[in-house]
Amino acid sequence: MNPFVLPLMLALALIPSVPREAPAVNFAHLDRLTERVSLGGDTVSIVHIYANYPDYRWVAAAESGPEGIACVDDAARAAVLFLRSFQLRGDTASLARSRGLLKFIMHMQAPDGEFCNFMRADHTVNVSGKTSFKSFGWWAVRGLWAMAMGGRIFSDRDPLFARELLGRVSLMVPLVSASLKEFGSTRNVKGYRIPRWLLYESGADVTSELLLGLLEYQKARGDDSLAPVMRKLAHGLLVMQDGDGKTPPYGLHRSWETIWHMWGNGQTQALSTAGLMLHDTTMIASAVREARGWYGRLLMEGFLKEYDVSGASPALEYEQIAYGVRPMAVGLLRLYEATGDRDYLLMAGLAASWLTGNNPARRAMYDPATGRCYDGIRDSLAVNMNSGAESTIEALFTLLEVGHYPAAARLLACRKVSAGTAGRFSYAVFRGEPDAEVTLARELATGRLSLYEGEGSRAFCRREHIP
Repeated sequence: MNPFVLPLMLALALIPSVPREAPAVNFAHLDRLTERVSLGGDTVSIVHIYANYPDYRWVAAAESGPEGIACVDDAARAAVLFLRSFQLRGDTASLARSRGLLKFIMHMQAPDGEFCNFMRADHTVNVSGKTSFKSFGWWAVRGLWAMAMGGRIFSDRDPLFARELLGRVSLMVPLVSASLKEFGSTRNVKGYRIPRWLLYESGADVTSELLLGLLEYQKARGDDSLAPVMRKLAHGLLVMQDGDGKTPPYGLHRSWETIWHMWGNGQTQALSTAGLMLHDTTMIASAVREARGWYGRLLMEGFLKEYDVSGASPALEYEQIAYGVRPMAVGLLRLYEATGDRDYLLMAGLAASWLTGNNPARRAMYDPATGRCYDGIRDSLAVNMNSGAESTIEALFTLLEVGHYPAAARLLACRKVSAGTAGRFSYAVFRGEPDAEVTLARELATGRLSLYEGEGSRAFCRREHIP
């Protein structure tokens, strides 16, 4: 057994019990992972990648060879988190935290706009590792998202810094345009259409984060010059969607070729945000289709790690991680903002309750006393007690966003107490304290999803003889 995976018996003694109210967003562990270092004649902030149980000391990344101690991926995640904390809570300490991270991100960018990802322990850049080589992919688009958001938020507080950030983003716009040279061209994989103009020639997951970054850049610039580019990227996401509420694969957006995976699959988040900003109802309708058709099923039947829609391999339930929860929960919040439909607030709260114990291990994965989020659930009897940067940041981001909406935050203490089929419906009932209750019910004949809250839930359960 992996020495960092503890049996449930030990985990029960070590993982905090489920809170009765929304847990506090505690940056203590993330602060512990953060270090101020000298880089290129400047002082910047880095986020150490891994921290392992039981002492949670810093651990370098080595899963794909000697990678390094810190990366753009996690610095950008943390910068977006802190900037969002400032937006939602007026938290000036978070704004200050974001500055050092943004400076590190800029140091990792090449003059052509591309990025390397990892910094080694000697503070040199890893330019050749397969998770770090200079490119325009995952780590670059996360850097774009953070710099664009930073440029917008710092614009009236430090205009010189904001201009520098936005100037760095402008270096990347030609790279985005180059990725669209294949716009309109598709290929066929196992009977499914694959748009060639997405990043990595089919990466709908990474393209969704690129779209989120470009939306921030447009807001910072105050014009709509990039709208045609963003519409083309969004169209690629739409091509990667299949099925509906009744028909498999139930409206999900594939991540890559025929594979859907829960981690980082932010298409609903991106399409809801883009649809609202660009006044595009087709994008919003696509997000609605995924939320009601696919996310509803995941909430009712249980989360998955990965699913090949072609049927070439069985669906995988584990490992479940916080990075899988954030795109779903925050995407549902963005969909609420785009539609005003309260159902998506409730679904977001239920999705985020994975962090507080509504999960296969039935244990809280986030500890509000320390700010740690544990690195994953390996199976229903084993929790990975490590607490690295990715899991911690994604959990904090989720809880920060859900906590902004009391109707969603109230459901963080809910647990699935009943699920099955009754009459014309499949259903799942979630209950919490003091009297929170939500039932998701899907009509078997039509696939239509309905949500019932409070007394409406109790009345539905009585009518359908659900305990």
